[in-house]
Amino acid sequence: MVAGHLQEKNGYYYVVLNYKDSNGKRRSKWISTKLPIKGNKKRAEQCLLEERAKFIIEEEPEPATKMVQVSSFNNDMLFCDFLEKWLEIAKPTVSISTYCSYVTLSQSVIIPYFKKEGTTLSGLKPINIQCFYMEQLNRVKATTVIHYHAIIHRALKYAVKIELLLSNPADRVERPRKEKFIGAFYDSGEIKKLFEITKGTKLELPVFLGAFYGLRRSEAIGLKWDAIDFDNDTITIMHTVTACRLDGKLTEIKQDATKTASSMRTLPLVPVFKEMLTERKVKQEYYQKIFGKSYNKNYLDYICVDEIGNIISPNYVTTAFSKLLEKNGMRHIRYHDLRHSCASLMLANGVSMKQIQEWLGHSDFSTTANIYAHLDYHSKQASADAMIESLNDALSVFLEK
Repeated sequence: MVAGHLQEKNGYYYVVLNYKDSNGKRRSKWISTKLPIKGNKKRAEQCLLEERAKFIIEEEPEPATKMVQVSSFNNDMLFCDFLEKWLEIAKPTVSISTYCSYVTLSQSVIIPYFKKEGTTLSGLKPINIQCFYMEQLNRVKATTVIHYHAIIHRALKYAVKIELLLSNPADRVERPRKEKFIGAFYDSGEIKKLFEITKGTKLELPVFLGAFYGLRRSEAIGLKWDAIDFDNDTITIMHTVTACRLDGKLTEIKQDATKTASSMRTLPLVPVFKEMLTERKVKQEYYQKIFGKSYNKNYLDYICVDEIGNIISPNYVTTAFSKLLEKNGMRHIRYHDLRHSCASLMLANGVSMKQIQEWLGHSDFSTTANIYAHLDYHSKQASADAMIESLNDALSVFLEK
């Protein structure tokens, strides 16, 4: 019998069936019982049993293999068609998350724009690309346009490589300047309130990991039990979980790799978090016994899971975090800004920029310095004190009556 559980939504009970299809992929199917929540718990449980008993896993058709023949390229084809074909060629050369980003940005903006313009590959001029950038800057930030440029430039570079073009027109375009990013952050009082309102919720661990350890969302969701050394009191950040839309479906990408080599780091397991994890492990074992076959055993290695064993999705963390702040009247920040909050609190308490770089897992010192230099009050105060010491006699002129 397939695993399943009841879920409350919009005042009604739903049966949620969890199973693996014939290709081994994890699937969920929602079935409405049409029963209001109030007074219908037993009837809903009966519906759950009936739906589990009669459910049959259908054979999934084998996905068609999409082959792109290089011979199908020609310089008279539409640029939008060339870009679509190039995406398939680029797929095995980049990470899955990068490929998803390429596809999303191309299909949502770049391809529709140039399809409407009817521009051919050979007819694509720098001015066409420049006009595209200028139009997009009216609706999105320069950073997004820079992402568009990266895709267009790389695709056209391939066109030059296979001798469809003599030169890359994107080389002669003025790319917009990236805006200097200044992240928002919470002070210690706001973090304390945040810990209070997330305690006991699904966001408790992701928020703690973001605010105290400065983990990225992918690192927090990807934290596994084998990364915790209870004997030596350490945490090793070495696995990530991200989400992207692939072939029209929202897909979780699990990797034994971090954003950069430096992101793979070992941090101390502080007593308060060790206690939280100990309690969490006991709860997970309890839920496994309670839900039995309905418990999702695909994520037993992960720490950030819900009561029935489903991993807490990256998108849920983002949306639920924003709603939680609004509900509790807290100033809006992004989940990623907890990482900035962690860095700002360290700086405020005299932790050096180099130590913060290692704690956050930045690839080089300049990244940390560029992001947080404006917050480094202690170094500025030290500079001021040094100047006062050096010019003490000279400054006395301004103190004379």
